[in-house]
Amino acid sequence: MVAGVPPIDRPVTIVPPLTPFTDDLKVNFDQLRGVIDYVVDDSNATMVVAAGVEAQEYQYLDMSARMELVAKTFEFVDGRAPIVVGVTHPSFREAIKIANLAEKLGATCLQVLAPLRPIGGPASTADVVRYFELIARETSLPLMLYLNPGPGGDLSPAATVEVSRLDRVKYVKESSRDLSRVSRLIVEIEHAGHAHYFTTMQMLLATLMLGCKGVTLPPPASFIANKIISAFVAGDYKEAARLQLQFALFPARWMDAGLATVMKAAMTKLGVPCGAPFPPYPPLSDDRLAQVEAFLAISDFKPAKSAI
Repeated sequence: MVAGVPPIDRPVTIVPPLTPFTDDLKVNFDQLRGVIDYVVDDSNATMVVAAGVEAQEYQYLDMSARMELVAKTFEFVDGRAPIVVGVTHPSFREAIKIANLAEKLGATCLQVLAPLRPIGGPASTADVVRYFELIARETSLPLMLYLNPGPGGDLSPAATVEVSRLDRVKYVKESSRDLSRVSRLIVEIEHAGHAHYFTTMQMLLATLMLGCKGVTLPPPASFIANKIISAFVAGDYKEAARLQLQFALFPARWMDAGLATVMKAAMTKLGVPCGAPFPPYPPLSDDRLAQVEAFLAISDFKPAKSAI
């Protein structure tokens, strides 16, 4: 059990709704409502992420639009699930502005990407610790350390453990697919009682077996993840493995186009329009879109309830 947060007695799904855009590149809130309904009603998300994961394309929004996206996420979830708010920003002062809004709206947690150092060179462990401490000083909410090298800093296992030991860091979201790293950190973070540890769709079942507390992943993958967790909890490991194998191909077969691109295409085929990725990045070509549609037809994905 991790001190200061409710015990997690069953693995959870933490789901970031994809962000649809209008032709003039504003957030399409009409479509966003449908995406959130899918996340909550079809995928049974344990927690919903507001503007916190790069596949949500929040990074293309200015601060005003980003704050509106956070507020609309709360409005559309309408109390049906707890909400984790992404506050990642190169400036901790801007991150605190989002954190203040999140606290006012009733967020459960703040998600913070391990920072890069904008002035150049890799951020040291001390830099990252200080960044988290400065945010924690201005809010009472628990923090989720989000690890996604590239957009964020590439923390070593030792540095990750050190940040997880901070009093206010209660959750760690790991984006690597490195089982050696992940298994070590499950032991040194989750089993050690420093924070709850979450992994990715590709290694969900393997890491559930090792004791992680769940997964962060976008829709529609969240639909299958919920089924995997249900089978795992029921002790039906054969069914859990059958379902997990669907992540061997989806979205990996099309990931060169980008995670948001593949997931938006799949969601649209399942009856939840998500539009195209933010330009200049193109949607899937017609032939690749047909491949995704063919895969969905033989998988355990089902059309959204709203599309039936």
